[in-house]
Amino acid sequence: MPSKPENPYANAAGAYGDNAQKHATNQSELEARVLLKSAKLLQDLQDDWENVNPEILEESLKYNRQIWILFYDTALENPQDERPADLRSNILNLANFIFKREVEIMTKPDAKKLDVLININREIAAGLMDQSKNKDAKSKGSPNEQSGKTTMA
Repeated sequence: MPSKPENPYANAAGAYGDNAQKHATNQSELEARVLLKSAKLLQDLQDDWENVNPEILEESLKYNRQIWILFYDTALENPQDERPADLRSNILNLANFIFKREVEIMTKPDAKKLDVLININREIAAGLMDQSKNKDAKSKGSPNEQSGKTTMA
């Protein structure tokens, strides 16, 4: 059985993700870095579109989908969390949009369709990084660190 072609985008993103996990100071920052990793993976894919095959495309979209499944599940499973209901609803709606867009991309591949996924990931990551900086500023001197909950949802 022939071996599966190696995805250079996934390899680079994997190295970036490993580094992000080692250097993230809190959950918000970790989530931001993972979203940025996915945005970079999708951007690299888009930049080298002529060399993309269906397997590489599916693998790259799957990584992004897994991130958003985590956010989606957390929003559903934590209704009593300190996050307002409208924020959880927005996360669910955004995740649903991303899932639908990925199906569109797999059905009719087009590099331009990746733009919205890349932009969403970057914008959410920027918000999470701001949130991370604000938390760090508030907790300066406090030994309590977040318990590992997903901060997005």
